[in-house]
Amino acid sequence: MKILVCIKQVPDMESRFRVNSAGTWYEEQDLAFRLNEYDEYAIEQAVRVKEGLGGAADITVLSIGPDRAVEAIKKGLAMGGDRGVHIKADQPHQMDAWQIASLIAAFARDKNFDLIFTGLQSQDRGSGQVGGMVAELLGFACVTTVVGFELNGAVAAIRREMEGGLRGVVRLALPLVVTCQLGLNTPRYPTLPNIMKAKQKELLTFQAADFPVGDSLVQTEKMYPPEKKGRGLVLEGDVNELADKLAAILKEKAPALR
Repeated sequence: MKILVCIKQVPDMESRFRVNSAGTWYEEQDLAFRLNEYDEYAIEQAVRVKEGLGGAADITVLSIGPDRAVEAIKKGLAMGGDRGVHIKADQPHQMDAWQIASLIAAFARDKNFDLIFTGLQSQDRGSGQVGGMVAELLGFACVTTVVGFELNGAVAAIRREMEGGLRGVVRLALPLVVTCQLGLNTPRYPTLPNIMKAKQKELLTFQAADFPVGDSLVQTEKMYPPEKKGRGLVLEGDVNELADKLAAILKEKAPALR
């Protein structure tokens, strides 16, 4: 079985974010980067499928981005991937979801993958569109927001998260694209021996220009932080004092409520 896992390196959410001078992205020199959290679930699920098949599967870990994206690929290899693919794009934030999906599909089209795992969404852009677009471009079935996955031969039994806390169960034949939701599994930590082994695994590098990708369908016009609003007021004292203070504030701030 051939499995492709699509991952992304994203800014660490603990970083200090500043919008760049163009107003279209962040000042990246201020940021630390890490593997997208949703993609960790995708890698883990791919490895579990391989383990369930007694090792009779081959896992390719693919990422699109600048040179630093190799760090995310190596983590995927240390978690259990067999080879890495780096499609080099120096300014991936200037590419929309359609272009990213087109690059993935162009690479995967002649590789005969049976399963493609992606994260539900990226933590920086959060569009949740790439997995579905890849499936459409390749003619694969697709299941999103997956929280349970079992493979029986060439058929996958999948639980997916729906609105209102409901769960849906679907059964689909391969080939298949799956987008992984938080809680699907518990991603493993790469051990030191596996980290060392990852350095010896095959890493293929391509340029984004090597693949036919059309113009973006969506462009970012402007990014800006949310407007600062007034601070909340904390009242202290015993219950009677708090009641009196609250009543006074309501009379002052909301005359219509008298």
